[in-house]
Amino acid sequence: MKIIRYPERSEWKEIVERPHLDVSTLNETVASVLADVRHRGDEAVKGYELKFDHVDLPTLEVTPEEIEEAEGLVGRELKEAIELAHRNIKAFHEAQRFRSKKVETQPGVTCWQKSVAIEKVGLYIPGGTAPLFSTVLMLATPARIAGCGEIVLCTPPDRQGRVNPAILVAARIAGVSKIFKAGGVQAIGAMAYGTETVPKVYKIFGPGNQYVMAAKQQVSLHDAAIDMPAGPSEVCVIADDTANAEFVAADLLSQAEHGVDSQVFLITTSNKVIDDVQKEVGRQLDALPRKEIAQQALANSVLVLVSDIREAIALSNTYAPEHLVIQTEDYEKVAARIVNAGSVFLGKYACESAGDYASGTNHTLPTHGYATAYSGVNLDSYCRKITFQHLTPEGIRSIGRAVELMAEAEQLEAHKNAMSLRMRAIDRNE
Repeated sequence: MKIIRYPERSEWKEIVERPHLDVSTLNETVASVLADVRHRGDEAVKGYELKFDHVDLPTLEVTPEEIEEAEGLVGRELKEAIELAHRNIKAFHEAQRFRSKKVETQPGVTCWQKSVAIEKVGLYIPGGTAPLFSTVLMLATPARIAGCGEIVLCTPPDRQGRVNPAILVAARIAGVSKIFKAGGVQAIGAMAYGTETVPKVYKIFGPGNQYVMAAKQQVSLHDAAIDMPAGPSEVCVIADDTANAEFVAADLLSQAEHGVDSQVFLITTSNKVIDDVQKEVGRQLDALPRKEIAQQALANSVLVLVSDIREAIALSNTYAPEHLVIQTEDYEKVAARIVNAGSVFLGKYACESAGDYASGTNHTLPTHGYATAYSGVNLDSYCRKITFQHLTPEGIRSIGRAVELMAEAEQLEAHKNAMSLRMRAIDRNE
């Protein structure tokens, strides 16, 4: 981990920079796979499953028998944990329901909105080094609450052609409609274009590696909307001298173990915290099964010593982290000044993994600095807002002349005429 003490503000831009990779060749590969899936459908998807996931699949869709078998393979305690997490996620997202209100902007002019669920959504669930069944809950639960008619899930199978049983159990609990054995770029293409068995969807959600992210961005240009642009997972911790170094180190490592391209960032006002956290990271790292992955991620990580808490807040807002953990004495005051973050964890007991699994908030969040402009996945992510307006003759009299003048000034005579005709008709009928 790189240590930087008291950096000048002119250095901040470089400090918060995420690792950049040359994606030119990657994008060409992704475009080629997507084009093949578009033209050959299921046959192409199966071919890439054999090539990349090393499994020869007779069919893509998970059968009811496979889901039933998965139920018996997941232990009672884990199933209860999944159900608890689902209840909390459901409660949090149900509270986000939109409540429309009609507004009379002028006498006789009434405007309102209606929230309408996206009819068909696709969920991508990674299943490689870490089968993310928790992401099934995070994505499918709000989709079901929103009222999405078809919820399609794609996830890569193992070499025996089986989907991780916890993913199947979570999918049943959260209300997924159909599950398909497909990973990587081919899964994104199948959902974006539709194949003989995989339905085309209108919006695709879910995390993935660089190839999956590139595929999502490419299909979003013409074929399907996506939840957000995203990159490798990241966490930032703001800590003062009251922070628990053992807890801080654990939070940093919980992100570092996601992948070799993950990034962890510590901002502190205490030199002692830096020393203590370094020691704790070394001690805890040795006990992790994914030690090698975490070690490589730590090479992209930064520990920054700043002069005071105001500077810590400003640097964090500049970094705009996916996850922000605030371990300070006055964490509520610090949180009030946070404007750029995906999800914030307050106090020493609010570990980032609580939000990843069971507190109820969504863990699908903007990364790579996109928290400056994007929200994490929420109920609105699965809905569209349709606006309505109704005008009475009184309404025409209220705004008609203004519409005529504005249309005329923009040299759009047909726009003006559409209003003028109605104004004259009302005048004749009076």
